[in-house]
Amino acid sequence: MGVPTDPGSAADPASVDSAESGRGSRGYDAVLDTADAAARRWLGAVFGRPIPAAIGIDEVKAAIGRELPRVGMPAEAVIEQLAEAIEPGLMASQSGRFFGWVMGGTYPVALAADWLVSAWDQNAGMRDATPGVIAAEELAGEWLLQLLGLPGDADVGFVTGATSANFVGLAAARQHVLEQAGWDVNQDGLSGAPRIRLIAGAERHGAIDLAARYLGLGAATLVPVDRHGRISIAGLARALSEGSGPAIVCLQAGNIHSGAFDDFAAASALCRAAGAWLHIDGAFGLWAGAAPGLRHLTAGYELADSWATDAHKTLNVPYDCGVAIVARPTAMHTAFGVHASYLLTPEAGADPFEKVPEMSRRARGVPLLATLRWLGRDGVEALVAGLAENAATLAAELSELPGVSILNNVVFTQVCLVMADDTATLAVGARLHEQGLVLASPSRWHDRAVLRFSVSNWATDAGEVRATVDAVRAALPPD
Repeated sequence: MGVPTDPGSAADPASVDSAESGRGSRGYDAVLDTADAAARRWLGAVFGRPIPAAIGIDEVKAAIGRELPRVGMPAEAVIEQLAEAIEPGLMASQSGRFFGWVMGGTYPVALAADWLVSAWDQNAGMRDATPGVIAAEELAGEWLLQLLGLPGDADVGFVTGATSANFVGLAAARQHVLEQAGWDVNQDGLSGAPRIRLIAGAERHGAIDLAARYLGLGAATLVPVDRHGRISIAGLARALSEGSGPAIVCLQAGNIHSGAFDDFAAASALCRAAGAWLHIDGAFGLWAGAAPGLRHLTAGYELADSWATDAHKTLNVPYDCGVAIVARPTAMHTAFGVHASYLLTPEAGADPFEKVPEMSRRARGVPLLATLRWLGRDGVEALVAGLAENAATLAAELSELPGVSILNNVVFTQVCLVMADDTATLAVGARLHEQGLVLASPSRWHDRAVLRFSVSNWATDAGEVRATVDAVRAALPPD
């Protein structure tokens, strides 16, 4: 019983038609046509379909078949089955009325570029082995630095998401501050090393805690924040002055609930005076630096040592495309670089695998380049400004509904809705879920249940904002 090797059927390799092979198809055409048709069906319906998934995990597994069959099936049939079985278990996160978990949608040009990345199937780890995709990624990084006004000599690495980007920034920070203290962590490990003081605001994102855990930094010393979640500068000064030795400070561009930004200029002055590394978690908010009308929110962020963001969020490229930016490339390359006889030595520059914790990865920076090239500087500015404007409009119109209050000052893209009490707030969220027209994330902030609307999708226009307000109105308790 043979193993299926032709992507289109269970045929033996020798049976592949030589003429077809000469044309370079090798069985791809039919199965790709099937996938294309399924993708177009999904995209044609996703903006109007109910947002929550219609079925659960067990139902999807049953539809696919729980047991691995002994005999394979034709590739086109596999794709058709997957589409039919899996699609009911998907949420319509590309919808303009999806506001959950700070997830952006996907621009058509970014999706098309991502399809090319999969078709090309290049390992974007070594600089000189695949110069095509490496050139595209390096250019994407250069354009990104220009767009955000960050130091032109910083280095850029592409990772899975903002959590991994924070990991990269903190790994470079650990490398640098220990080296400054006379300790080689690569050679000697962490046992016996000077203790690193990790300092963060009380409302830092959990990604900072995860990255610190991965790196053996332990729990952060938490600094009080104001009612918007911004770190206290006086509190940061105290935290830095109360200890000694290597220090890393983590700030945020965009609080997950309020959207507020820390005072980067004041904090950076304190960090420089203390010799501390300053890292900024800007998963969605770093992009405010690309819009002139919002740039005041990021004033001074260019003085940091590292930054983390996620292009899937505000820039609307497909999963996955986290971006790690480090102003001290040597620390980054020392933290992640490895040299072996079986690896190519680049003629110039650092290999991509010297910037991230992956030696093998897809060229995830290519969709980012395609999106920047398509939008141009003006288009990115309009996108970011438009998201913030839609969030402000949404907050204003929601606040006019009976019993609805907005808990945060809407400075960027986050809107937190509350009712008179937690029970009422959660009931509105449950009714929205039942309706299926709008999805907002339930959360807790200021010790209250909130419904968080994260306006992150390019498809959220004035019409979708109106539809969202109407859906919330319909979900309110009767008078």
